Amino acid sequence: MTFSICARCPASGMFGLAIASSSPAVAARCAHVRAGVGAVASQNVTDPRLGPRGLDLMAAGASAEQALAVLVGSAPHIEHRQLALIDGAGRTAFWSGRQTLGIHGAAVAEDAVCAGNLLANAEVPSAMAAALGARSGSLGARLVAALAAGLAAGGEAGPVHSAGLLLVREVTWPVADLRVDWDEAPIAALGRLWDLWAPQQDAYVTRALDPRQAPSYGVPGDA
Repeated sequence: MTFSICARCPASGMFGLAIASSSPAVAARCAHVRAGVGAVASQNVTDPRLGPRGLDLMAAGASAEQALAVLVGSAPHIEHRQLALIDGAGRTAFWSGRQTLGIHGAAVAEDAVCAGNLLANAEVPSAMAAALGARSGSLGARLVAALAAGLAAGGEAGPVHSAGLLLVREVTWPVADLRVDWDEAPIAALGRLWDLWAPQQDAYVTRALDPRQAPSYGVPGDA
């Protein structure tokens, strides 16, 4: 029901996660990213608790593989879960339990891991990984392009209805938290949201840190 990509930009220190699903509001349950730590996608009969727990383990010094081993060894109903993790050093790990739905799999690339379940075909994660590596530019644009490549490679076995993008940098809050919770073409809609947000992203960080240095968008005092 879901395909996702977790990635790190070594130049900027940014982490990101992009995800799409036939279920509504997939990013609200499955996407977990923390500045300076990494990203965790927790999907397939989702347990949202596993994302923050994986991030806590990596924040305490565990590698992605070590954090995954703890989750697999201790989480209830782990055979129903699919997980993908990337840590602060760009190391990756993934898990697909025996009860993972339909065609499922994962693929890794430099500073990225992709995973999916109930897929149209087994090539979807590899197509996403290849698209991320083939494109230059901002991490957000590359992640959206990877989702689009996954869809073009077949995507899910059924229609995709929701998508989301999370990005973190040096601040404690997400610098991008974009969601399309229900749409007939959510990945295309997410791309339009990114195109709107990307030019303003840094300014909203500056507003929080030092409003005196921030350019103005809209009326004074807007959000």
